[in-house]
Amino acid sequence: HRVYICTGCSKAEIAMRDFRSMELDGMIGANGGYVEDHGKVVMHQALSKAEVKHIVDWCNARQIGFYLEANSGLYINDYYVTQGPEVMYKYVIGKGKTIDHPESFKQAAANDYTLLHGEDLYREDVNKVSFVLRNYQDHLDSIKEFPDLVANTWGGRDEQALFGDLGPKGITKEHAIHVLLDYLHEDASETIAFGDAKIDLSMFACCQYNVAMGNGGLEIKAAADYITDDVNHDGLYKAFEYLHLFD
Repeated sequence: HRVYICTGCSKAEIAMRDFRSMELDGMIGANGGYVEDHGKVVMHQALSKAEVKHIVDWCNARQIGFYLEANSGLYINDYYVTQGPEVMYKYVIGKGKTIDHPESFKQAAANDYTLLHGEDLYREDVNKVSFVLRNYQDHLDSIKEFPDLVANTWGGRDEQALFGDLGPKGITKEHAIHVLLDYLHEDASETIAFGDAKIDLSMFACCQYNVAMGNGGLEIKAAADYITDDVNHDGLYKAFEYLHLFD
């Protein structure tokens, strides 16, 4: 079997975290904006520098924390320094993780070495931008402000909207999977998808068999062929075992 992570994260975030030790065959990142197979870039669709500048200026004017997601790193503004740790705490709790010392976790999140602060934010290597939602209206306003981009939300358990994100139009996980399959000369009938959020519905639409994580929202569970445990409660392992994917 080939195993690819298919995520909203960009390469820099994945490279620095828990997936370092896994022998993955490649990745789909940035919600489908980046496709890699065994170190070779198959596709990469980034935001333009003008689009990034527009997002940066809009968020700063509204005092919203954000991070620019690039393969070279995660670039944050001043507001994210104070807003980010609390929201990330809510995010990991929603994934089913137990945090024994919340304040220590938040302090560590504030000092996360993957976050680059004080760098130039008007960049041309940004895959997409995630920003803190102070309320759901921020997301609705982003849709109006950026009609030529795709606006999504992501976050806690059952689709709780903690972050908004903005990326290039036409980019989805489904599109990226088709790009990867064409490159591999493989067919979607040989695929299994694992997801936990509404953004994964497009992935489920093209894959042969679909597994929803226990911490997923109602929509992704309704679209699944099988529902496993939470991602932080060995959900992937249990699903692999159920599907007889181990040698």
